[in-house]
Amino acid sequence: MISRRSLAAILFCALATLLQAAETPQESLLVLTKNDQTMSIVDPKTLAVVGRVPTGPDPHEVIASADGKSAYISNYGGGTLNTITEVDLLNQKDLPVIDLGALRGPHGLTFVGGKLWFTAEGAKAIGSYDPAARKIDWILGTGQDRTHMIHVFPGGNNIITSNVNSATVSIIDKEYVNPGGPPPGGPSRLANGPPRTNWSETVVPVGHGSEGFDVSPDGKEIWVGNAQDGTISIIDLQNKKVVQTLAANVRGANRLKFTLDGKLAFVSSLSGPDLAVFDVASRKEVKRITIGHGGAGILMQPDGQRAFVSCSPDDYVAVIDIKSLEMTGKIATGKTPDGLAWAVRK
Repeated sequence: MISRRSLAAILFCALATLLQAAETPQESLLVLTKNDQTMSIVDPKTLAVVGRVPTGPDPHEVIASADGKSAYISNYGGGTLNTITEVDLLNQKDLPVIDLGALRGPHGLTFVGGKLWFTAEGAKAIGSYDPAARKIDWILGTGQDRTHMIHVFPGGNNIITSNVNSATVSIIDKEYVNPGGPPPGGPSRLANGPPRTNWSETVVPVGHGSEGFDVSPDGKEIWVGNAQDGTISIIDLQNKKVVQTLAANVRGANRLKFTLDGKLAFVSSLSGPDLAVFDVASRKEVKRITIGHGGAGILMQPDGQRAFVSCSPDDYVAVIDIKSLEMTGKIATGKTPDGLAWAVRK
């Protein structure tokens, strides 16, 4: 006679087999769960988890490649670890890790121009990894404490990072030195060769605990959630300076994201039950949506209809209807969900 414990184990294994056998949809929502150390692959049409893949230790952020066939997960470790886990989304399996060497504390990720861009808190640096060559091909020091999140513009020539403990945002631009010939004062050995590239960094002071930020869809502003101050700093990107600080009452702010039309900004808070919603044009709060006991990662669906918010203390992802500004569903993905990403297979 089979005991209840044995029967439960058999049913669990059968369920796991069925789950792994489900095909990865062409469009997928990717959800990291820190305590489970897994990445859930969610079908956005049914909101069902169709697969789970190991992430390696302390997963924090995830991003998909442009072709939607791979995902990359930062293994953070509070600034002590030095790996990024690669996942084969089609076959739902983890691949050999990317060893970052001395670049410890990888956190923020984005995928632009065929490259994986990342922050490395422990090294006070950012870098890019070339998946085709399987090597790190660029590193730049920021000189700031806890360089945490990263945004890279198309072309890879302009980069934004948030620096939590320095209470700053770095605006980093690629420049070409002596593109027209020798420098003033005389010729140089570069006069007859290609121009030399240089990276300039403008460090913009913002509020304390500057972590989550987003660039407006029109590329004109950066909004930064300051967790310790509970404020939002608005940076004029062209002039590279703060033009307004909103007394937003968003203490514990974790992530800030614009809706795709640029009309609203969502701010999650790890220390509060609500998702704060601001009207971008008026700079005014329009609503607080109760989502649980704390919010982390925010992701906008590519068609602009829904947003997803990781409710880490509640072990689910909240589904937000952007038109009605109401929570319309929950996705149970595992313990302590955090980083979110969207994968579209091409």
